[in-house]
Amino acid sequence: MATFRILLTPGDGIGPEVLEESLKVLGRIEKRFKHEFQYEEETIGGAAIDKYGVALRPETVAKAKASAAVLFGAVGGPKWDDPKATVRPEDAILGMRKQLGLFANLRPVRINPEMIGESTLKPEVLEGVDMVVIRELTGGLYFGTPKRRWESASGRQAVDTLRYSEKEIERVCHVAFGLARQRRKKVTSVDKANVLRTGQLWREVATEIGKQYPDVELEHILVDACAMYLVRKPASFDVIVTENMFGDILTDEAAMLAGSMGMMPSASLGRRKKDGTGIGLYEPIHGSAPDITGQKKANPLAMILSAAMMLRLSLGLEAEAAAIEVAVDAVIKDGYRTPDIAGKGAKVVDTARMGTLVAERL
Repeated sequence: MATFRILLTPGDGIGPEVLEESLKVLGRIEKRFKHEFQYEEETIGGAAIDKYGVALRPETVAKAKASAAVLFGAVGGPKWDDPKATVRPEDAILGMRKQLGLFANLRPVRINPEMIGESTLKPEVLEGVDMVVIRELTGGLYFGTPKRRWESASGRQAVDTLRYSEKEIERVCHVAFGLARQRRKKVTSVDKANVLRTGQLWREVATEIGKQYPDVELEHILVDACAMYLVRKPASFDVIVTENMFGDILTDEAAMLAGSMGMMPSASLGRRKKDGTGIGLYEPIHGSAPDITGQKKANPLAMILSAAMMLRLSLGLEAEAAAIEVAVDAVIKDGYRTPDIAGKGAKVVDTARMGTLVAERL
């Protein structure tokens, strides 16, 4: 029996609701494959601000570092939305990524054939879509300094700094090219090299790293063109790699190809061990969704699929991860849907029932 230590950070809004369903599914994995998952839970985000005055405590980071992986729910909500606040719920996710050295965010985008009619795009545009977007996580505008607001005689002003180093770009590009070798051997590097100095550096370094992978095709594309092609010819992409803010925006756009952000998992990774595993943070991309909190309408599939990514990428459990993905596909094929993905004739179920259906399939 293999034993794994996992930190749970449910967070705010629907975070606790969807995390609970992923644990239901992982419980079936434990029984079927004879593993033991040892859980510890920590309060983060807005809930932590209310309780401790900070979004992320040092104690939480220490427990994360001592774990094989972190299952992260969501943070934020109207209660903590004051733009003048010095402490914000998002400090939890940004701080966790920084403290754990998680520099690459992987967001797979695959179109389930049973749901191709749920997207706002035409079915013929979506045929063959199967991509991974890799977003650099610890550099760029979100972390660059100086970063401040002030008032002057001419009015209110603010500044953020977009800064990247060669090393930061190199390491995330290596992740992209390494993943592309396992897929269709194509990397699309996204920048704004026609305007930004950081974009020019990004393109130069991506080109240099690409020469180390002669079996992988590299193309460069400006971020505005990429945004257009994601809705015009999304099947042309295999692995997309880009900087922090561009990735934040493009991944939400790409999520809508699948019909709902409630279907989209993600993994935030750092340096890997020789066997390819390593600590990671796994979360759905849909956020805290305060408008449906407590209504049992939340789609838990993104969280469940994030748990599958955890099994594969941090615990090295490929068969177990695949079993969850097959179970999710089977439930979708049987017509079950939460409200966010319910089309005509769907069998609409609530959050808990959807989690139970996936667990039963296992």
